[in-house]
Amino acid sequence: MSGGLVIVTGVTQLLPGGKGAALGAAAGQKWADQWEEHHWGFVVDTRKCIGCGRCVRACKEENHVPLDDHVYRTWVERYMVDTNDRVWVDSPDGGLHGFPADREDVPKPAKSFFTPKLCNQCEKPPCVRVCPVAATYRTGDGVTLVDQERCIGCRYCIQACPYGARFLHPELKVADKCTWCYHRITKGMLPACVQVCPVGARVFGDLEQPDSPVRAILESERVNVLKPAMGTEPRVYYLGLDKVVG
Repeated sequence: MSGGLVIVTGVTQLLPGGKGAALGAAAGQKWADQWEEHHWGFVVDTRKCIGCGRCVRACKEENHVPLDDHVYRTWVERYMVDTNDRVWVDSPDGGLHGFPADREDVPKPAKSFFTPKLCNQCEKPPCVRVCPVAATYRTGDGVTLVDQERCIGCRYCIQACPYGARFLHPELKVADKCTWCYHRITKGMLPACVQVCPVGARVFGDLEQPDSPVRAILESERVNVLKPAMGTEPRVYYLGLDKVVG
């Protein structure tokens, strides 16, 4: 994310079902040794998010994204809806420093809530298809990454991403985005944003593992994905996602 927000109001509910697993310290070495056998998934519970911004700061620090530049691998949006269903969305500094309690330019909303965003690690990523030098690619365990040595900074992938999850790194001048902290998960560790969330609004795990919290969530609760009509098959699943979120 590196600019303004675009609101798309169409989201689709998925029936409960699927497979998932959360990382755990005891199995970390096994996962690290056999990382190509995994297929990762991410759950965001918007009902729990408090907009504290700890995830945004942890991500920037972990992945060397400049703190003072308005670029983010993950960010948090606040949605405010009034009684006439008018919607206001803000994300000051990507939610890095939290959110002000009130906005003078917004009427007192009937409801207000936070929605974290990040790379959806799509099964059919358009960013991979449009890269002219194959700098954007998928790993054996389904994570889309950027080879910074090959990237020429053409921005095609940035334009192709329907989720606004990519940006041009202000110092390196190459495409950058959330990797689900790939350098951590291949060592059996959680992504930094998941690790620091004080309310458990982010859950990460292996979609191939049958006995995990992620699987339990997908099998027992209704989840949503962003912009399902795009056909990208995202692997970030949302709990409690309001219909106004795009």
